[in-house]
Amino acid sequence: MSLYLSYSPEDTFRIAEETAKKAVPGTVISLDGELGTGKTVFTKGFAKGLGISEDISSPTFNILKSYHGGKMPLHHFDVYRIGDISEMDEIGYEDCFYGDGVSLIEWGSLIEDILPEDALRITIGKDPAKGYDYREIEIKHKV
Repeated sequence: MSLYLSYSPEDTFRIAEETAKKAVPGTVISLDGELGTGKTVFTKGFAKGLGISEDISSPTFNILKSYHGGKMPLHHFDVYRIGDISEMDEIGYEDCFYGDGVSLIEWGSLIEDILPEDALRITIGKDPAKGYDYREIEIKHKV
């Protein structure tokens, strides 16, 4: 497990950018945290670390957006509104998880049962007592 401290959205962006540089095809990341903790900021930094220059936005209603143009594709999921895990089959998640890109899943804990054993688990937490923008970013392998 690794723990990173972020004191601003820019810090979160940079931590994600550095994390992306270690990604290999087939990497699956579960990204969790309360609303407003910076999951989309993290995803934007991660995309930049892959060399993707497209504007990144949360696919809340689409569930999945794929971005190309970097060193490998980025499949960005937001599964917050998933009603049943079978919806993941309908969007072809396996092609993304086991393909030539990286899958980053916001609210990934909601689909824990289908995450690969080697998925990275990233949790972003906040502590208002340490400042409005303070975040703790924990990165660990699924156990």
